[in-house]
Amino acid sequence: MDHQAQKTGEASMLWAQLEAEASKFSQDFAGVEIYCMFIGYPRSGHSLVGSLLDAHPNIIIAHELDALKYAGTPLTKEQLFYLLLDNSRRFTQQGRVWGEYSYQVPDQWQGRYQGLKVIGDKKGGLSSSRLLGNPELLARLRDRVRVRMKFIHVVRNPYDNISTISRKHATDLRGATDMYFAMAQSVLNLKHEIAGDDMLDLRHEAFVEEPKRHLRELCAFLGQDAPEDYLNACASIVFKSPRKTRQDAPWTGELLQLVKNRMEKFPFLQGYGYDD
Repeated sequence: MDHQAQKTGEASMLWAQLEAEASKFSQDFAGVEIYCMFIGYPRSGHSLVGSLLDAHPNIIIAHELDALKYAGTPLTKEQLFYLLLDNSRRFTQQGRVWGEYSYQVPDQWQGRYQGLKVIGDKKGGLSSSRLLGNPELLARLRDRVRVRMKFIHVVRNPYDNISTISRKHATDLRGATDMYFAMAQSVLNLKHEIAGDDMLDLRHEAFVEEPKRHLRELCAFLGQDAPEDYLNACASIVFKSPRKTRQDAPWTGELLQLVKNRMEKFPFLQGYGYDD
């Protein structure tokens, strides 16, 4: 067997396995009412929010599956949903450690569910970048999931967000600034296309200050109740205050002013400043 034929045979076998596994959950997937998509920026607090929602008994949120990359493939709705579920399970089995933090919620439903009503993917930054360059991907994903889509947009102080992007992605502050505002433009474009009640803006700093209140609002946005034991368990893993990574970055007066000027275009960034 030549190399190409071998690759084709392996792909066919994997496809058959995916189809078989997905079919086991077809009845559960039929009960999904909402597809939840994160948009925004890397290093903004998406991982925390996604893992807390995944702890809900009726919600599965994959950890960075990057579902948009499947929008142009022949995957069925059930196969995509299975990949999301499998991702959540695997991340849970690995302890939900990401970077410097553990996002494991004690005694709740991460990686499993009681009655599946909401499913989605936590891949905010890359999703925004993909949609900026290829906006028709959203229509393809809508056609694939065939349920109502809702969008969570987590916002963090841009000076902190850009500082962390610079450090984690090994780029200078100016490069990180350009990256950040390209994604902000993608979010603004989406806001012009999506009904207001289908997108929720969530400020990271406000969430950390009052996690139970904002998590309750998130659940309501997704059409779900928030049991008190669930809220308490989730709140127990939220850090006490957000890190101000801007203080460790080599900001100059010119760059500070540049970010301030560019923020003016985006209503969802109003009220943020370097000295907040």
